[in-house]
Amino acid sequence: MNPLEAPDLTRTDSAPREALALPQAVLWDMDGTLVDTEPYWIAAEHELVEAHGGTWSHEQALQMVGNPLTESAKILQDAGVDLPSEQIVDFLISRVIEQIRVAVPWQPGARELLAELRERGVPCALVTMSYRSLAEQVVQLVPAGSFVTLVCGDEVTHGKPHPEPYLAAAERLGVDVTRCVAIEDSPTGIASARAAGAATLGVEAVVPVPVLPGLSRTPSLALVDVDALSRILAGDVIDLIED
Repeated sequence: MNPLEAPDLTRTDSAPREALALPQAVLWDMDGTLVDTEPYWIAAEHELVEAHGGTWSHEQALQMVGNPLTESAKILQDAGVDLPSEQIVDFLISRVIEQIRVAVPWQPGARELLAELRERGVPCALVTMSYRSLAEQVVQLVPAGSFVTLVCGDEVTHGKPHPEPYLAAAERLGVDVTRCVAIEDSPTGIASARAAGAATLGVEAVVPVPVLPGLSRTPSLALVDVDALSRILAGDVIDLIED
């Protein structure tokens, strides 16, 4: 399939469109999924490591995508950053917030899909390992009511890939997590969503989305609508990435 073409959602091996139920909720990752902030994080990491006399490669940065910030801080300490974890996290978040205030790099199709979900009455939660101080900066830039609740990295005991963040989001919304669709971009986040029991769509951004049984994949949310999410919930696997 040409990656710019819309998916064929009329396959004869799929459930009839009229029989499909809407997700009880859609659970969104933020960095790399809703907004393309990973370059902001990577730039902040480079700045911090180099300020402490170390070197930081793009490959090292990619290994941190989707991690809890406390885990990322440990990796940066191993790279020579001689600061407590809390100060490292505060520095990274402050730098990303500064960049968000200059320009919000929305992922293609993300705001349109969020708007369609709102119009069709499907509640959404933001499930991110970023801290609330950053997540709220992003959420306030979408229409009010787009996200019913936020589950942030500084509010959970176990971060991704543990299922706790997605289970917490479903509990706050009062829905069955197995009747929800999670949208993620990183292997860590995908593992978290799947461990929680949510039907999962992987959106390829900074790092490759692996081929996994039952995992739907797309190179862009511009190719996905609410009906596609309903099909994923019903058990269809939509794979629009050419490996």
